[in-house]
Amino acid sequence: MYKGRAQLTKTDIEKIEAEIDERKNVIRPKLIGEVQEARAQGDLSENFEYYAAKKAKNENEGRIRYLEQMLKTAILVSDSSADDEVGLNNTVTLYFEEDGEEQTFKVVTSIRGNSLENRISNESPIGAAIMGHKAGDRVRIKVDENYSYYVEIRAIDKTTTGDDEIKKF
Repeated sequence: MYKGRAQLTKTDIEKIEAEIDERKNVIRPKLIGEVQEARAQGDLSENFEYYAAKKAKNENEGRIRYLEQMLKTAILVSDSSADDEVGLNNTVTLYFEEDGEEQTFKVVTSIRGNSLENRISNESPIGAAIMGHKAGDRVRIKVDENYSYYVEIRAIDKTTTGDDEIKKF
C-alpha cells in the first residue's frame, strides 16, 4: 500500500522507542567499552576480540538507524476494530476450502509478522483480505493476477495485545 513505509500501531511505536532507548543508553556504552578494552590489547591485525567487538558495535548502530528511520516514515494505524470483526492483534481461525484444513493466525503489523509463529501481517494477502470481516464470512484471498482461493472465517479471538517481538532487519 505505502511502499517503504511501515504501518505501526501506538504499541509498536512505544516498543521501538523503548528499544532505541535501550540500545543508545545501555547497549551502546557497553559495546564502546568492549571495543576500547580490545583495542588496548595491542596489535589489531590479529585481534579477534577487537573485530568482534567492533562488529557488535556496528550492528547496534545499524539497528538504531533502522528503527529511527522506521519511526520517521511510519504510518500510524489503529489496532481497534468492531467486536465482531477481524482487526489487528486478533487471533483468527480460518478454514481453507482448497485443502479442507483449519489454521489459526494472529493478524499483526508487518514488523511483527512471523509465519513460523503463525503471525501474519495485515499487509499480506491473507491479512489484508480478512481485515474487517466477521466470523462466518467467506473471503477470497487474491495471491496474484492468476491465483486466488477462498477461506471461511471460523472464529475471531479479540486478543488485542501487541506483545509480539519486533522483527530484526
